[in-house]
Amino acid sequence: MNISQRYQLSLALLTDMYQLTMAQGYWKKGMAEQEAVFHLYFRSNPFKGGYTVCAGLADALDLLLNFRFTQDDLSHLRSLKGSQGKALFEEGFLAHLRDLRFSCEVDAIPEGTVVFPHEPLLRIKGPILQCQLLETPLLTILNFQTLIATKAARVVEAAQGDAVLEFGMRRAQGPDGAISAARAAFIGGVGATSNMLAGQLFNIPVKGTHAHSWVMSFDQEQEAFSAYADVFPHDSVFLVDTYHTLEGIRKAIEVARKMRENGSELKGIRLDSGDLAYLSIEGRHLLDEAGFPNVSILASNDLDEHLIQSLKLQGARIDTWGIGTKLVTAYDQPALGGVYKLAALRQADGEWEYKLKLSEQLIKISTPGILQVRRFYKGSSIVGDMLYSEPLGINALATMVHPNDPTQQKSFPRECTHEDLLVPIFREGKPVYTSPDLLEIQKRTKQQLSLLHETYRRFLNPHVYKVGLEEQLHDKKMALIIDLRKSAQRNEA
Repeated sequence: MNISQRYQLSLALLTDMYQLTMAQGYWKKGMAEQEAVFHLYFRSNPFKGGYTVCAGLADALDLLLNFRFTQDDLSHLRSLKGSQGKALFEEGFLAHLRDLRFSCEVDAIPEGTVVFPHEPLLRIKGPILQCQLLETPLLTILNFQTLIATKAARVVEAAQGDAVLEFGMRRAQGPDGAISAARAAFIGGVGATSNMLAGQLFNIPVKGTHAHSWVMSFDQEQEAFSAYADVFPHDSVFLVDTYHTLEGIRKAIEVARKMRENGSELKGIRLDSGDLAYLSIEGRHLLDEAGFPNVSILASNDLDEHLIQSLKLQGARIDTWGIGTKLVTAYDQPALGGVYKLAALRQADGEWEYKLKLSEQLIKISTPGILQVRRFYKGSSIVGDMLYSEPLGINALATMVHPNDPTQQKSFPRECTHEDLLVPIFREGKPVYTSPDLLEIQKRTKQQLSLLHETYRRFLNPHVYKVGLEEQLHDKKMALIIDLRKSAQRNEA
């Protein structure tokens, strides 16, 4: 079920007010249909990591497919007043919005692809008024899901093949945060979610145990376990730390023996507090000694990739990891920081005029052109990504320049294979791409990460993957920067 179906209302107003004021400005000045190119990208990998996993394209595609202003939307806009008490939006502009139908071209990098700073996750080309209105909704969808998919991939990496479950709904940033996070976490590699609605919407496997309240509602802990086993004889996982963890494990073992006598087996126990390394090691010993080597140990309690890695190093005997708050809220970096920048405008003579945003910070200077990302492969590894502008093409030597340091250059030998990452999504406002199902996207994430050398995947001081500007594009960008700075200096004089 897509985002428009989930909300059952128009999402045309899922935007910032300044997008609509600019849109009216374009309309008023006769610029509404001028063709423009915008790119959506981010400037640094989240979590101080070496890579990012893009996600959210299916929801973005659905939003674009259903993009139109309803009478309710227009009535709301009509009710807004400016500072002088008059209507903020003119009737002619509202009529334009009423008749507007999405007509842009969109190219995007498929979900589950490993991406890096400065690479456009999405390129949109079309009437500038339409492109402008779509900035905020595209950012809110792609920013969040890309962030969570990346966090999930890191957690799965730390788990080293153990099962990972997403348990974060109760700590998520509201209902949509919980639903979107469950989807993105699955793309990143988790095996299941506790979120029943996300399971229904996206066909994600759902998993869960019971809470401390279940144990506390009975007079004795063992009685609670027995009652749960009666209800779920083949699917019981007991939460054993309500009172005293090791005693709770011993009581779980007693119930497991009775279950076995009745022809069923205990699936697992869950640890949700305390010294997880010590308790899992002792718990494993108790379970094995009692003849239950196949009872799994699940751990939760504010885990993330760093705690999992530490517990692994301590020899913890944990088989399944339940990750909640720190996954669905991207606890250590709550925003990706993606941006959406104008890169080209088509002039009256049909030629493209390249545009860039200047800044005192080099990293914030945008890249002009109609960008594509070419990824180069050497054997079974990815070895570098080149941003090039389609009208300029690629020079014969396939040389790229570091985006922030022109002294660093790299050429790709002829034996390298390559692919262009941005693929057609919309042409003339019509969809030409069908999103894969979520399991296929998850498989793509795993395959993509396998192409990335382990030095890029490590958590501490990862190696920096090489991304650069094709030489001609770099020269074009530098010339534009120089021209704009000279123009600014003349104006100051």
